[in-house]
Order: sequence, then C-alpha cells, then structure tokens
Amino acid sequence: MKLKLKVWRQSRPDAAGTYRTYEVDADPTMSWLELLDHLNAQRMRAGKEPIAFDSDCREGICGACGLLVNGRPHGESDNLPACHQRVGNRSEGEVVTLEPFRARQYPVIKDLMVDRSSLDALLMAGGYSETDTGTAPDADEVGNTHDVAEHALDMAACIGCGACVAACPNGSANLFVGAKLSHLAALQIPGRQRRKRARAMVAVLDANFGPCSLYGECAKVCPADIPLAAVAAVMRDRAYSK
Repeated sequence: MKLKLKVWRQSRPDAAGTYRTYEVDADPTMSWLELLDHLNAQRMRAGKEPIAFDSDCREGICGACGLLVNGRPHGESDNLPACHQRVGNRSEGEVVTLEPFRARQYPVIKDLMVDRSSLDALLMAGGYSETDTGTAPDADEVGNTHDVAEHALDMAACIGCGACVAACPNGSANLFVGAKLSHLAALQIPGRQRRKRARAMVAVLDANFGPCSLYGECAKVCPADIPLAAVAAVMRDRAYSK
C-alpha cells in the first residue's frame, strides 16, 4: 500500500522547520523506523538527503527511538516504543504525520531528532547510588525482601525514552523521576541517600519541567509500562526531603 508521510524537516536547531510530504510503499508489518529506513533508502538512491531520526537497539530497550506519530509519542498503540509499533493496515494514500517530540525541554537537533539531555540532568542530580568501594556484601546480608526487589525492578524498567514528557501537556517528568526515586528508595543501600537524592532531583525537576497534570497521559505511552502511581513518589519524597 502507498502512504503519504508528512514529515517534519529541520536542518539545524536554529533553523525554521516545515513539513514535507513523501509517498512511500509500506508493508503493514513494518515498524515506523523500518518505514523511515525504506524511505531513506529510496531518497539516497535518488541522491537526496535522508531524514534524520534516532534509533539504536530496536528491541525496546535503549529508549532512543522517540518521535510523534499522528501527534502521539511512539505511535498509536499504548505502552510500546516506536521500534515495536507497526504501520498496520491503512487506507491507500492515507496521510501519516511524523514529527519530533514536542516539548520545551526537547529542542530539535535535526528533523526528527531532539536533545533529551534535560533527562540526563535529572539522573546526574540523583539517579544513582553512592556506596563505599571495596568488597560487595553478600546478597543475604542485604535485607531486601522478594516483594521489595520486584517492586524496585518494576520501577527500574524505565528506559529513559522521554515519551512521558512529550505526552504531558505541561511537560512534566514526574513519571520519570517517580520511577527513579521509587526504585532507589526501596532498596537498602541506595535508600540511605533517599533524602539527599530526592532534594537534588526535585530541585532540577522544578527548575526545568512543568507540574504533573494527573491525567495519566504519561503512563499510556510509557514503553516500560511504569504505572501512574509512580508520580506519587515525587510528592512523597519531596516531603521526606525537607
């Protein structure tokens, strides 16, 4: 089937962008990234510049493949990254819009690529654990129960794609930060820096991102299926850090 892709093109961060429409043969089983690959191969054979977009593992792990499909982060299916979202059966000649994540915190680098270093600033503020160097303690010396470990692993599943921020009308990163705070606070050793971590991460969050809308747009697009309840960790640890 033939599709018309309405793609955002922007040559550099300080340039004005615009939409360009391309006709491409699509297979319903293709992912959006594979369709872009197909279109780029077509353009390169014709000696034209390919469309710039991010991708890496294409296994739903790295979080690199962020883009908007018809205005929705990653695509039309819930809780799947763009590399796992399929084109699906569509009408002949249907127009599909592809554009970069739209959020103040994600300035466009080129075409569909955005700068997501604002998320890195959150991680650098406190998304880690500080421990003394030396021999690691035996596993049975650390009092984490099975349920606690499972909860921490569920929260640690966040792949850092940033779709939650792009989906939120306020540009909130509360789901992202809540997942990190919940993961690390639950465990014995990282939990020792809970107060310091919360204070640092919340300060960066407040300075660079909007407030949580509580509508749950973030949880619907999260490829790791982080539950909306994770945002409560931000308010909880905000109070705990004082």
